[in-house]
Amino acid sequence: MTVELLTEAPLAPPAGLGPYRRQDYDALPDQPRCELLFGRLYVVPSPTPLHQTVVPLLWRHFDDIAQAAGGLALPAPLDVTLAEHSVVQPDVIYLSAARRGIVRARVEGAPDLLIEVLSPGTARRDRGEKLILYARSGIREYWIVDSETRQIEFLVNEGGRFVVALPVDGQYRSQILPEVHLDIIDLWRQVEARLPSKAT
Repeated sequence: MTVELLTEAPLAPPAGLGPYRRQDYDALPDQPRCELLFGRLYVVPSPTPLHQTVVPLLWRHFDDIAQAAGGLALPAPLDVTLAEHSVVQPDVIYLSAARRGIVRARVEGAPDLLIEVLSPGTARRDRGEKLILYARSGIREYWIVDSETRQIEFLVNEGGRFVVALPVDGQYRSQILPEVHLDIIDLWRQVEARLPSKAT
């Protein structure tokens, strides 16, 4: 099978679905890592040390929440099938106790919360096609983490579109997932403690 793999998202999300579907994605080799977004295949670039420091910190935080609340937290790489035309590998996946049943050989359906930690090669896609896909798929919360600027956008799904939820005094607490919270200041403190200054 010959497929066209895109390394960058287009400047504007495509209007129509691309030619590929889940069966095409399933036929790909394990390397390079790819995602299927609206029928188009994209190569997932190698992450940076900063990215790979932030992701496990967030996953461990959500794993603690999941253990207490009966949910499940999973780190990348792991396929999440949101439609026949879209299979993604978010950086961190969180499922409440009520949504654990969608976990099979891969995650089949919309988790409660997805986190994408921006990288230079994925930022446009994370803020473009994925934002649209996640909103339409019923993802209840989507966090976009910009490690370079130490900013997190907390997005809440309202009727198929995301709206911004604001933290208070450096603390975020979800209004729709009561167990979900984050001490933002402490997260960045942990990141800085783990990496040499040149890497942050």
